[in-house]
Amino acid sequence: MEITLKQPDDWHLHLRDDEAMTSVLAHSARRFARAIVMPNLKPPVTSTDLARAYRERILDALPTDMAFDPLMTLYMTDRLSRDEVSRAKQSGIVKGIKLYPAGATTNSDAGVTDIQKLYPVLDAMQREGLPLLIHAEVTEPAVDIFDRERVFIDRHLSPLSKAFPELPMVFEHVTTKDAVDFVKSSGGRIAASITVQHLMYNRNTMLAGGIRPHYYCLPILKRESHRLALIAAATSGDPRFFLGTDSAPHPQGAKECACGCAGCYTAHAAIELYAEIFEQADALDKLEGFASLYGADFYGLPRNNGTITLKKNPWQVPETYPFGGQQVVPLAAGQWLQWQLID
Repeated sequence: MEITLKQPDDWHLHLRDDEAMTSVLAHSARRFARAIVMPNLKPPVTSTDLARAYRERILDALPTDMAFDPLMTLYMTDRLSRDEVSRAKQSGIVKGIKLYPAGATTNSDAGVTDIQKLYPVLDAMQREGLPLLIHAEVTEPAVDIFDRERVFIDRHLSPLSKAFPELPMVFEHVTTKDAVDFVKSSGGRIAASITVQHLMYNRNTMLAGGIRPHYYCLPILKRESHRLALIAAATSGDPRFFLGTDSAPHPQGAKECACGCAGCYTAHAAIELYAEIFEQADALDKLEGFASLYGADFYGLPRNNGTITLKKNPWQVPETYPFGGQQVVPLAAGQWLQWQLID
């Protein structure tokens, strides 16, 4: 059995930098024509000039036999200016600005401390039509980690959507039924990306019977009822929900330690894993829209002309992949997958 899709895009990807980036870039480039590349490097990508330089490093690291278009983003800080928003839009290479609440995830220490103070910048983004990409979690220690997405919706996202009704927003890596319901109740200017891990697993996978650090990501895996809501959204054919892997590689030792990093590495088999999820939901006919069409439409970009083919051909995921002189443990390490990408 085979299925052929318009070549998909990844609307949320962490590529890291330097030797680490070189180790993982081909996995994404083999599967996806384009990707929204996250800006949370050290130091973060806070200007159009930095984004242009990062893009050049990505293209320089790309294998010569692969085509891949990195779509750049800026890291929103408290100091982002309206002039920088205009420069980003005019550059043609920056496709969004990422809002990380300070301390929300990996390398987010320079993130936003008070969203309301950035309303003039958000107004400029609305005028320019430059999307706001949101890691939608509050970070106060008093808020339970499993409730941080829901609290962010009530405290910040609902007011933002009312204050800036024409600002395109992507609710990144949604994890709850609350998030799905919010996107459904909003106008067409708010969309959401959904990851492999949040479609495949619930929090029992990470915590029951022992802590499994390679399932730890932020936003954290939630209960089963939320996972089922995400599957229903992803397979519904609703164009407001599309593929975003949030593939985030970390060295094995940084995950398997007393205070492990958040992030799942999925680029090695992303489209294959989505295919398994959609097949299990009896919705393979909806995969192309979710993976290849809806994200491009939302960002106002042309759909890809090329195609990929997946074949029902079981293969075993390696236990590790090289990662910048170290190793990264991929999602589903050592497991057998039923769908395989064929060249």
